[in-house]
Formats: sequence, C-alpha cells, structure tokens
Amino acid sequence: MMFSTLKGRLVFIVEDEYFLAFELKDEFLAAGARVLGPAPSVEQALTLLASEPRVDAAILNLNLGGEMSFPVAEALLSRGIPFVFTTGYGDGALDERYPQIARCEKPTNMQALHAALTTALTP
Repeated sequence: MMFSTLKGRLVFIVEDEYFLAFELKDEFLAAGARVLGPAPSVEQALTLLASEPRVDAAILNLNLGGEMSFPVAEALLSRGIPFVFTTGYGDGALDERYPQIARCEKPTNMQALHAALTTALTP
C-alpha cells in the first residue's frame, strides 16, 4: 500500500497491541516513512517523544494497557504534532477536549488510517 504523503516523514506509533504495532510500523516503513516506536505505554510514549526533536505525525491508541493516552495527546498537541486516535471504543470514549482529532476504529483499516493522517498533515 502506498502512503505517498508519509514518505520521508517521522511517524510516531503509540500502540500496545504487539502485532498491530508492528503491522503499522511495517506499513509506514514500506511507504518510505521513518518510524518512532512503537511505544506500548503512556510512560514509554512520553519518554520517546521527549527524545525526538521533530516528529511529523502520530498514531495514538486511546487505551494503552488500561491507561488512557490523554497525557500523550496533550504532549502532541503542545508540540503541534498532528495525530489520529485509534480505538475499539465508541465515540463516547473520546474526551471532549479533542473534537478536532480524527478517530479510526479498530480493527484498523490502513486506507482509512492513511486518509485520516493525510488530512491531519494538511495545513
């Protein structure tokens, strides 16, 4: 699958489901993107994010091992990094602070995720 808008960009993957995390990583690498992560927890995500001065976009799972990823969302927003939430939960799980952030349902549809990331990356 070709995600041309991601070529050369650093995509941060925050996902606790091992196989999905590495499927995402493989898809983005195949598209020519660089990948940071995957980070399986809020703590690891914040540490990785702090270690990288420039991140172009992020995929953020809403629930990381029972912990909501809102602290990571806040860190991404504070740095102006566009991101997309992925979740198996309904609309009610998203905090009202994030009406502008796209949400992709799990199981993850790679084409829908690409479309949402492309929209997020478009100024």
